[in-house]
Amino acid sequence: MSTTEQNLSLREGKPVPPRRLWFGTVSAAIAWVLLGCADLVITWRACMVQEDYGIPPSHPGARILYFALAVALLAVTVWAGFTSYRTWRYLSAHRALLDAEGVERREFLAIGGVIVAITMGMGILWLALPPLFLDLCWRAR
Repeated sequence: MSTTEQNLSLREGKPVPPRRLWFGTVSAAIAWVLLGCADLVITWRACMVQEDYGIPPSHPGARILYFALAVALLAVTVWAGFTSYRTWRYLSAHRALLDAEGVERREFLAIGGVIVAITMGMGILWLALPPLFLDLCWRAR
């Protein structure tokens, strides 16, 4: 029996709650979708009066609400990424992230959660930055 087979049998016996695996994998994507939907609703609501009646720019409360929601959803994404990373470190025999392999389903979900969290975190940043510099209605046009 080689050491690889022994390590594999040790990893298979480690209990990891399925909710932890799915939280790390799915919650970052859900946060990104929620921010996109909130972007549509907040922008539509803030710009509706300006477009119809030519009234000056929207109230700064819309921008503050949007940025606060973006920061909260980015925090959820970072939390999901750290949860996935810790789960992957717990399950994997590899210690370097660049050497990661999804040998079994649980490892695959954990490393997939890290990748999804990084990708969706960048998407949330790119979606949240323009309202800091541009008017909401200018960006929507």
